[in-house]
Parts: sequence; C-alpha cells; structure tokens
Amino acid sequence: MTNTSHDSETLADGQQVITACAFIHRQIDGVEKVFLPKRADTKKFLPSVYELPGGHIDFGEDPITGLKREIDEEFGMEVEVGDPFFVFTYSNDIKRSHSIEVIYFAQFTSALDTLALHPKDHSEFGWFAEDELVHATTDGKDLNDIEFQAMRKGFALLRGESPQF
Repeated sequence: MTNTSHDSETLADGQQVITACAFIHRQIDGVEKVFLPKRADTKKFLPSVYELPGGHIDFGEDPITGLKREIDEEFGMEVEVGDPFFVFTYSNDIKRSHSIEVIYFAQFTSALDTLALHPKDHSEFGWFAEDELVHATTDGKDLNDIEFQAMRKGFALLRGESPQF
C-alpha cells in the first residue's frame, strides 16, 4: 500500500476523500463549549477560518483511529471519541477532490495545558458556547456554513433535543 498524503492542499484530481472531525466539548463555568482551532492564514484551502479539528483518513484506516491520529498530530492531545452525529460532503477546488466529512462527539483526555498548536496548521484556538459561534465566523465561513449547522446540532443533542435540519 502506498502512503498518500491527504493534507488539504495535495492534489487528489477527482478522488474522493474521507474526513473525520471532532466536536470536542466541555463545560466551562457551567456552560457547554466546543473547541475550535483557527486555520493558519498560509493555508490555501479555507485560510484563517475556525473549524472543527480533524483531518483526512488514510486508505484502509478506521475513521476513529484516524481522527485520534489527526488530533495527536495537530495538537499533541489524546481524545475519547464518541458517536458520529453529522455527515456532509463538500468539494475542495484547491485539492480538486470531493470529501465526505463525518463529525463525532469527542472530549480531550490529555491535560489542556499540554495542547500545542503547530503554526503551519493553526494560528489560535478558542472555546465557544453555542451563542458565541458568531465570534468564530469569518468572510470565508458564516453561520449558514454546513459545519456551523453541524455544531448547532451537536449542542442541541447535548441538551437532549432532537433538532430538525
């Protein structure tokens, strides 16, 4: 098996890519919040946007194993991965690929003070409550973006609600 790089800029020329992302949540002062890193401004695909952390799953790799690998590679953190709750597709014109993204509930199991950002990947991060998501929007990604819709569903499910999307 050839090890193929699946970063967001390596050309895939019409290939389909599987991506797994984590809705990493925790309560801060009694308020449920989600962890969102901001992509580096040097990225060609979606520069300077907040996103759910995760990445491309290697050929033959279990999605949960791949998601754990991506979180470790990008942040030096371990996560406990729960159930998937949202799936969507998108096209990456930079990579020339079609992606299927699966979003899982997750929580960090590593100490938060060990979190390390890699400047080539992310410039900063924040913890956002549902009503603070507007502060994570950018010109390239507003509240109507499918990933923000997924985050609202994640918050609703954590409250025990059955959201209609």
